[in-house]
Amino acid sequence: MAQIGRLLTAMVTPLTPEGAVDYAQAGRLALALLESGSDGVVVAGTTGEAPTLTAEEKLRLFSEVKQVVGGSGLVVAGTSSYNTAESVELSREAERTGADGLLLTCPYYNKPTQEGIFRHFEAIARATSLPCILYNIPGRTAVNITADTMIRLSRVPNIVGVKEASGNLEQIATIVENTREDFQVWSGNDGDTLPMLSVGCYGVVCVTSHLVGNQMRGMVEDYLAGRVEDAARTHRRLLPLVNVLMTAASNPIPIKYALNLVGFQVGGLRLPLCEPDQAAGDKIAAEVKRHRIDLPVAV
Repeated sequence: MAQIGRLLTAMVTPLTPEGAVDYAQAGRLALALLESGSDGVVVAGTTGEAPTLTAEEKLRLFSEVKQVVGGSGLVVAGTSSYNTAESVELSREAERTGADGLLLTCPYYNKPTQEGIFRHFEAIARATSLPCILYNIPGRTAVNITADTMIRLSRVPNIVGVKEASGNLEQIATIVENTREDFQVWSGNDGDTLPMLSVGCYGVVCVTSHLVGNQMRGMVEDYLAGRVEDAARTHRRLLPLVNVLMTAASNPIPIKYALNLVGFQVGGLRLPLCEPDQAAGDKIAAEVKRHRIDLPVAV
């Protein structure tokens, strides 16, 4: 089973001017992210506009990005929705494309019970041999995966961890304490990464790392090496950038705008998402200009 690293970037999906998926640019972006600090990329997650991608587009993205990346980094495929049967099928197909792991979002909109959540994830995990990372983001799904449910799910052998974006440090600490020893917890909120490391979490599935991956990686490594004040300084310095990318408009609107601004063209967005208004765009641009950009930008 693949060893999944501490810094994964939840990658945007580049689009052509006509709105088609730009598979070649997706491969170039994945390589650039690995070059600038990421251990791997999450493809077709929420940041990758998964709700507006077809199953065929997702599978081609998984395949082509993995072919480009090869052994230089991991490709984690976003394969779940609120439909368990469709999630099972897409997960099986993703494994055939060569993906290294799966990111499985808590079912959204239909608000299942905790037992329903458990059975949903168990069914997907048992349909594949790939390592599965769960994703708890109640702010978007309208339901929280409780610590008790997460502890149960950690007993499924190939459920290897969770991307936790609840912001509830008590819940997160309970998960770290009571899941199996090799079950990892990644921060799902960039700004919570340092506090979450302090309660025993493993790393971060990050959006800001599109721009400052080496700096995010350095913060994690400094903390783990006991250089806590250095990590805290980086956290404080990057926090305004994290905040603007998360609050100027709904993710992934700000990060796509920022990538285009720094010269790495990723195109526009698919409806119902659209470009930021002038005020939001100016706010993003002003903050991005304050930071050193780690992402290599092809001329």
